Amino acid sequence: MLFWILVAVLTAALAVILLYPLLRGAKAADNIRAGEAAVYRDQLRELDRDLNGGLITPEEADYARAEIGRRLIAVSADEPAETPKPARHHRFTEAFVLLVLPVLGLCLYLTTGRPDLPSQPLEARLENPGNDVAVLITKAERHLAEKPDDGKGWDVLAPIYFRTMRVNDAQVAYRNAIRLLGPSPVRLDGLAETLMAVSDGVVTEEARQVLEQSLTLEPDNPRARFYIALSMEQAGRPNEARQAFEALAKQSPADAPWLPLVNEHIAMNGGAPAGTDPAAPGADPAASGADPAASGANQAAPGSPTQQDVAAAETMSAGDRQQMIRGMVESLDAKLSEDPNNFEGWVRLVRSYAVLNDKDRAAGALKRGLAAFPPPGDQGRQLLALARELGIATEGAKQ
Repeated sequence: MLFWILVAVLTAALAVILLYPLLRGAKAADNIRAGEAAVYRDQLRELDRDLNGGLITPEEADYARAEIGRRLIAVSADEPAETPKPARHHRFTEAFVLLVLPVLGLCLYLTTGRPDLPSQPLEARLENPGNDVAVLITKAERHLAEKPDDGKGWDVLAPIYFRTMRVNDAQVAYRNAIRLLGPSPVRLDGLAETLMAVSDGVVTEEARQVLEQSLTLEPDNPRARFYIALSMEQAGRPNEARQAFEALAKQSPADAPWLPLVNEHIAMNGGAPAGTDPAAPGADPAASGADPAASGANQAAPGSPTQQDVAAAETMSAGDRQQMIRGMVESLDAKLSEDPNNFEGWVRLVRSYAVLNDKDRAAGALKRGLAAFPPPGDQGRQLLALARELGIATEGAKQ
């Protein structure tokens, strides 16, 4: 019952707010004209005082009096013609606000709402959150507020924060988990990725130190090795970056899901992609969107280099190899224009243009990819996350 009382009060208040300018329209017009007339009459009285005080000559007084009188007559002459208009003009609008809007709102609520659903305070929702991620997070936050030294709670909450793009909260959660439970490769890698997300995909010095600490615990950690190589690439040290990526490629299994992305960076830094073994075809310098520890990219996606391309790249100069790569990227772009329903292809294309430092084309590819895979879906959100990682503006692309 309280709910319906609140709805009625809010509806009445909204109706008053909407009707007030309409109901006072005629009175406001009258008040404006009356105010103007009062000003002109005051000017006439002040003019007489100035004349009696000798401040102006009779000729100046006559001229000023004639001008003020003309304006006063003009204002007075407008009053009868304009007074009745507002009431006639807004009658339908007033009825619409009073009757139609409340009825429409009620119908909309009855259609989309649940008037039969009993009220459920926050405590009750926390007791039975179901699949509501927001309530689950709130429940975990309440628990950690009461027991801030629960390292396992922070360890569970940190990646959830990161997946929901609450990167600042994720950073705090990872630090607390490391402080309470000690460092581990998974926690350190998660903290490093969070720091990179905060810096728009740049491997900062702090992130690099965290990754190096992760490597001391697990020297063959491919995720940490990839990001350290990426930091060299971002710092403008292509030779060191290429050597680090090549070492990672040699260490990786032939079917490693991150190998296509590693090959891409090897090629972009002037090296020949790994994976020339026939058992592992499709080494891909044209940009795979897969994370180094995520699921594998589609090896048969359009735009992938053939075995002949890989062999030819080994004999090319750095400039010729770069031109060959750009040609493959443009070929991928053309094929996606014909068949846009290839998510992996869009990821590869956006990342390729970003690595080629062609941010305009990367933003254009992102916009086209989001047209095929809108942001409300998982794939659209992955494209937006990739854009943030690469420093590509997403405002225009979401439209």
